[in-house]
Amino acid sequence: MFRKKSKSLVALSLLLSALVVVSGCGSKPAPTTPAPAAESKEPIKIGFLGAKTGDVAIYGLNTLKGLNMAVAELNKKGVLGRQIQLVEEDNAGQKDQAINITNKLISSDKVVAIIGDPTTGITRVAGQIANSKKTVIMSAGSTGPDVVEIGPYVFRDTLLDTIAAPATMKYVIEEKGWKNVALITSKNNDYSVGLSKIFADSIVKLGGKVVIEEFIQDKDTDFSGQITKIKAANPDVIVFSGYYTEGALIMKKAREVGIKAVMVGGDGLQGDDLMKIGGEAVEGSISYAGFSPEQPTPKTEAFITAFKAKYSNELPDLFAAQGYDALMLIAKAIEEAKSADPEKFKDTLAATKAYDGVSGSLTFQASREPVKSPVYLLEVKGGKFALLKKVPVEIK
Repeated sequence: MFRKKSKSLVALSLLLSALVVVSGCGSKPAPTTPAPAAESKEPIKIGFLGAKTGDVAIYGLNTLKGLNMAVAELNKKGVLGRQIQLVEEDNAGQKDQAINITNKLISSDKVVAIIGDPTTGITRVAGQIANSKKTVIMSAGSTGPDVVEIGPYVFRDTLLDTIAAPATMKYVIEEKGWKNVALITSKNNDYSVGLSKIFADSIVKLGGKVVIEEFIQDKDTDFSGQITKIKAANPDVIVFSGYYTEGALIMKKAREVGIKAVMVGGDGLQGDDLMKIGGEAVEGSISYAGFSPEQPTPKTEAFITAFKAKYSNELPDLFAAQGYDALMLIAKAIEEAKSADPEKFKDTLAATKAYDGVSGSLTFQASREPVKSPVYLLEVKGGKFALLKKVPVEIK
């Protein structure tokens, strides 16, 4: 009897255990899909690479003014619901400092894009680093060769020398009739070396002649030897492919020895110090640019008005305008790609066509090289840069 009772109790115990298990399974909630991770609300960091001090500080400082204008405008609405944070550095126009800063911006500051440097030489070294670390870099000033060829993360929104220099020489040779050219190159300036080649090729193709070629170096101050030789060659025009400081000193020496030919150059001559240093000697000098505040479009006029209000009635130059456009282009690409990941938005950026910027219309070709229109020819008149002629560029 005891054994039968034990068996009954065991059976009952097993039955109750089974019911508990079944009941537990029946009450278990259905699995749910994990909620998607919330989008980051951290600021989107953009690095500024340029000179705030040194000989070419005007380029960097004006680029920075344009960038700050763009940041303020973008942050009214945000980009992907996030604010733009500009991380500023100063490379003082030195390549070694630019290398250190580029590495810091990417590795420590975690920027998704870098805007700068305005110069070709520094853009090349910074571009190598940014491209290898898959970070977008856009120069708002470099115009020389071998920049975007570095790789798919390297961009610029500038008027290219290969477009502007031939347009300038066409005006010089065909409209002004200045066919005999004295060409001056700064040997330690990558921008100058590259631009001189473009000028020289254009001069020959347009029926002109380089009657003498002379060489200087950046930071030289005595050009007596070169100017003496140039005077003997009796050119119609002096084409200088370097920067405004040396350009001003060259023309002061030229006027001292009685040379009446004017100077023609690229956007490296775009700086108020050209007039401050050169004075009357640089009157009539002609250079090209990708921007002019004269004859603005409605969009450009709105930018100029806002810029003058922010910067004590100062007019923006091409570096300010191109700096502004550079950040606006990157923000547009981030919005369209729905991602601040450079690996994703770089392709959207590269697909930009007929972008209506404050510095003109811009289209990136398959090579990522920009085609901008128009070319602005500027003349020094009354101590200021004045619009001489707008030359349209066909954008295919």
